[in-house]
Amino acid sequence: MSKIMCRNSLPRVLILAGMLAMAAAASLASSHDYSDALSKCILFFEGQRSGNLPPSQRITWRKDSALKDGSDVGMDLVGGYYDAGDNVKFNFPMAFTTTMLSWSVLEFGHLMGSDLEHALEAIKWGTDYLLKATNVPGSVVGVIGDPSGDHSCSERPEDMDTPRTSYVVNKEKPGSELSGEIAAAFAASSLVFKVSDSGYSTLLLNRSVQVFEFADKYRGSYNDSIGDGACPFYCDFSGYMDELLWGASWLYKATMAPDYWKYVRDNINYLESTVIRNFNGAPVPFIKGDVTEFGWDSKHSGINILVSQWVMTDPNNSNPFIPKADQFICSILPESPTQKSVTYSAGGLLFKPGGSNLQHSTSLSFLVMVYAGYMKAANRVVNCGNNVVITPARLVNFTKGQVDYILGSNPLGMSYMVGFGDKFPQKIHHRGSVLPCIDQHPEHIDCRGGDLYWASEGPNLNLLIGAIVGGPAEDDTFQDSRYNVPQFRANYIHQCTFVGVVAYFKSLSLTESNKMMT
Repeated sequence: MSKIMCRNSLPRVLILAGMLAMAAAASLASSHDYSDALSKCILFFEGQRSGNLPPSQRITWRKDSALKDGSDVGMDLVGGYYDAGDNVKFNFPMAFTTTMLSWSVLEFGHLMGSDLEHALEAIKWGTDYLLKATNVPGSVVGVIGDPSGDHSCSERPEDMDTPRTSYVVNKEKPGSELSGEIAAAFAASSLVFKVSDSGYSTLLLNRSVQVFEFADKYRGSYNDSIGDGACPFYCDFSGYMDELLWGASWLYKATMAPDYWKYVRDNINYLESTVIRNFNGAPVPFIKGDVTEFGWDSKHSGINILVSQWVMTDPNNSNPFIPKADQFICSILPESPTQKSVTYSAGGLLFKPGGSNLQHSTSLSFLVMVYAGYMKAANRVVNCGNNVVITPARLVNFTKGQVDYILGSNPLGMSYMVGFGDKFPQKIHHRGSVLPCIDQHPEHIDCRGGDLYWASEGPNLNLLIGAIVGGPAEDDTFQDSRYNVPQFRANYIHQCTFVGVVAYFKSLSLTESNKMMT
């Protein structure tokens, strides 16, 4: 892909073998250029990079930034990703993003073609930074940058002069959800690099073991330990046991060590209890056992889907994982009599409560797609009751409907990926995209200096190619405004699970095209 320069100098930017055979039945009537979508989806991560940008950087309107991160605690914490359009590095969702990019490559990397190289680069940009964040034994860095100070300004990453505070959890003030997710990211990525870079893979796996032991031994929530560094931005709502089980599951997959499998089996029922979380000094109860939840905070259904791969044909260990994975599927599919965890717009998009809805559509679609592959391999179906039987092929068709909606098969004909198709969001809520780039405006833009650009009626000055925004409202409408944060916010948690599913449909479309030519 060509270099992506400032807007005013930008040219127009235009899992298995069995699964491929199974999905040939999926309707291609509303197919899109999935290859282009995959390339752009991965390219997005280059626009979110923090630190020293490499010569291979393709989004060239971004420049080096945050080159002194960690200096307040005597550490080198340069690198990593900004989560959205702000300049804070939130390591909890960043680690989840790294885990899910790794899982995407493990399941669908062989279908990515030349884009696999860039997917590996995106993972390594995250793991290199997370290795720095866990470099001091007995502590883990959770956030870089004062969120309140940062969010009160509108500065490019290259200009920011708000505090770059390092928020750290340790033995006295632990953060098990943060550390557990980082352990999962290291274990998953160690599998990704096992063949191509065995030394790096070993480093990641050893660090995963170390961080998981810290997370489990010194239990506590980072909500309490780093306070306003976490809340109200990425508060942990579901407790930390799901992250501990998630980390242990990935460590078992990476090592096959019986102790990790025993840990998962012995502790899985803890997800059924209620957790009391402290928010702004007030105790709030949350039910932890909802198997239909999955995202940067709740790993419940992800654990069951992940574990299902190795217990699907093992009746001694399939409970409770397979029943709960099946329950997850039945809670989503619209024809299921027990469908209750989501709603659907008239245009067919899956919805869950809360803002930035496409994070739910993409993450749940990923789990559905992965489970379809595991079911196909085990020759299984899911019985949802009332004679409703869900086949792997049905799950592929369901996922394709969500993917196609996001890429433009919807009532507005709008692609919700920036730069994909002829009609896509032009005013996303993202500072680097809204404000002029350094090449066009080298002068410093101070805290409120960007306000006039935010108020502009014109499109953003820089295209953040590949960014998936929050998406439409539940009535399929989409309000064209930078201030409409839930709909126009770009974020890496929207992207990380979309990479895998769109890679699958890229391979499917190529297979179908080849059939038509023979």
